[in-house]
Amino acid sequence: MISDRVLSELSEQTGKELLRLQRQVTAAESCTGGWIAKVFTDISGSSAWFERGFVTYSNEAKQQMLGVSAASLNTFGAVSEAVVREMASGALAAAHADYAISVSGIAGPDGGTQEKPVGTVWFGFASAAGEVAAISQHFQGDRDAVRRQSVAFSLNYLLNEFLKNSA
Repeated sequence: MISDRVLSELSEQTGKELLRLQRQVTAAESCTGGWIAKVFTDISGSSAWFERGFVTYSNEAKQQMLGVSAASLNTFGAVSEAVVREMASGALAAAHADYAISVSGIAGPDGGTQEKPVGTVWFGFASAAGEVAAISQHFQGDRDAVRRQSVAFSLNYLLNEFLKNSA
């Protein structure tokens, strides 16, 4: 199980890198329910690098707050590459941030299908420079474990892949 301490350390490292780059990040969250925003704002001074967060649990919220298209939701479903790309791009535009993280997944215990079993999570990353990336992961464990792993993965990827490659 990923501990609160690990999430705090990841958040602090992410904040230090964003400060070094003089950049801000926003988060558009579905299955993590604002947990990324929580670990960011647990860090004193995070307002210097965390712009705002969007909790868009319903499809309607994804459309209204982030501009996700109904066509993408209908064709691919909320837990998909297309939707997390649109979520990240929409959050980036709405927040006027430099980077965006988006997360949409099936944390369980219900909601899984054969095509998208419980533990399937899609992540989107976008930058003001026009880069957009999406990646999926499959996590094991109960709802809390899937959500913790999702938060940790999103921060690790932002810090160690996306920021490093787009800085």
